[in-house]
Amino acid sequence: MNVIATEQLSLNYGNRTGITEVDLCVPQGEIFGFLGPNGAGKTTTIRILLGLLKPHQGTARIFGQDCWSHSATIKESLGYLPGDLRLYPWFTGKRALSILSSIRGKDLSIRGQQLLDRFQLDENVPARKMSRGMRQKLGIILALVHEPQLLILDEPTSGLDPLMCDELYRCLRELTATGATVFFSSHTLSEVELLCNRVAIVRGGRIIADESMDTLRKRVHRAVVLRYREPDDAARTQLPSFLQLEECNGAVCRCVLTGTTPQLVEWAAEQPLEDLSVSPPSLESLFRRFYEAKEPGK
Repeated sequence: MNVIATEQLSLNYGNRTGITEVDLCVPQGEIFGFLGPNGAGKTTTIRILLGLLKPHQGTARIFGQDCWSHSATIKESLGYLPGDLRLYPWFTGKRALSILSSIRGKDLSIRGQQLLDRFQLDENVPARKMSRGMRQKLGIILALVHEPQLLILDEPTSGLDPLMCDELYRCLRELTATGATVFFSSHTLSEVELLCNRVAIVRGGRIIADESMDTLRKRVHRAVVLRYREPDDAARTQLPSFLQLEECNGAVCRCVLTGTTPQLVEWAAEQPLEDLSVSPPSLESLFRRFYEAKEPGK
């Protein structure tokens, strides 16, 4: 079952393109990463899914229901953390959970206290006295407390310290273990690599990649740094087909290995090298190539 499904989803802000023909399928029980640089269209897509914006073209469905016409029903089973979280200055954890209990029509105090303890947040501190990280933790708690079937997070680790990031990751894994789904928007590559089953990458308002993490990992190449004895040696050397030159600065050349490590070692043994280093495979380099690619239509 696809919890989120969009087809040809498009929206413009006057003469400025928001998103264009966005197709997404997010299966139940996954942590789905939605990546892209700032301004790529991530938040616009999320606002359409939440029923806050009406698309100019295409469809968006959650739980099989149209996101615009059935927004209120969808929100009963949805949790959301915005990327630009705003809280009333008088909000405390305790008062916020009381208000949310009234809105949701069920007592959330026990589950809320468990989350307050996990995220080490004092229930009596008002938002006006909270640090940015404390406000973010309260937003996360309010998004999680009713144990939603779908959790939509827009840059959730902004302002969190590493220990609280780890606690959030544990919460998300626990949630999906129950069959819930997480839609995770971010531009932090390392956390997406750590958490997600599948990733869609948006750039210039369009989806430029939508693949499983396993598939992406198979496409990752190693970075190679060649240090020659002299700059002239580097300039004279003709690299083999399995090494793609990215940058050469004097006696140091940075390359991408598209072949095998044994091929590299055999070739390097015959070269006037002073040193050679090979990095472990990193998805970050692959993501950056997607980000830096020429934008669609340009």
